[in-house]
Amino acid sequence: MRASGALHCGAVRTRRRGRAETTEMGNREEAEIQISELDLLSSMFPYEEEFVVTDQLAVAELKHYAENESAEMPSSKVQFVLNVKPEVTNASMVEFSMACALPFKYPTVLPEITVRSSALSRSQQIHLNSDLKTYLMQNCSVTTSNAMQSEDNTFTRLWIYSHHIYNKQKRKNIIDWAKELSLSGFCMPGKPGVVCVEGLQSSCEEFWSRVRRLTWKRILIRHREDVSLEGGGHAEIQKQRKFSTLEEKCFDAHGARGNHMDLGQLYHFLEEKGCADIFQMYFGVEGH
Repeated sequence: MRASGALHCGAVRTRRRGRAETTEMGNREEAEIQISELDLLSSMFPYEEEFVVTDQLAVAELKHYAENESAEMPSSKVQFVLNVKPEVTNASMVEFSMACALPFKYPTVLPEITVRSSALSRSQQIHLNSDLKTYLMQNCSVTTSNAMQSEDNTFTRLWIYSHHIYNKQKRKNIIDWAKELSLSGFCMPGKPGVVCVEGLQSSCEEFWSRVRRLTWKRILIRHREDVSLEGGGHAEIQKQRKFSTLEEKCFDAHGARGNHMDLGQLYHFLEEKGCADIFQMYFGVEGH
């Protein structure tokens, strides 16, 4: 009995190890495909201003992972920007940039693509990116489509901590990007800076991707909440929200530069929104 039990356990371990090895092999194949595509893009867009890799460390980690069996999976996604200019002068053609992020499982899941152009209004860009996402979902494999559908069936809330938020342009970006991506929450400028955004997971990921690319002394996601949307749809998303829109919140600014907020008022604000437990995650003490 003990022998048969040991054999059974050994067989289970073997099957599990086999599945893990298969998954690991698949991950490395995906990493190799991503590297090949980056090489192809660099040959298609040879000029430095056309093809810009925004996180060289992520590319280095990806290559190390693909080449070394003992290497751990990369800690960040490969991100790059394609700046496309019309080859001929035409009033109907505009310059645009395409920001791309490759998820770890790409190409078995869709890339994250956002098109931007100074020649287009914000509403035009929103419609363009929405149509682009729909096109990708309809014209890619079932597996990829399901992965994106799963992402949009998840409601996410990100609690972001920054050493400080003073810069007016950054503060404007935070509010504008949240509106563009249909995110709600709040931003508390000063030292420290606190940002909360909530909405569809894909929109929160895009927001964080943009914000982290700005120059910061220190910025990180302090806490993350993910909730599966049972029925999906606008009503279910609204039901999960704790904030109606995203606005900047200042709580009796004081200090030599007027950059310190009254944290007691912040705590009461969070308490009113049903988020009082977040205060301790940010500051290490209980609010009152």
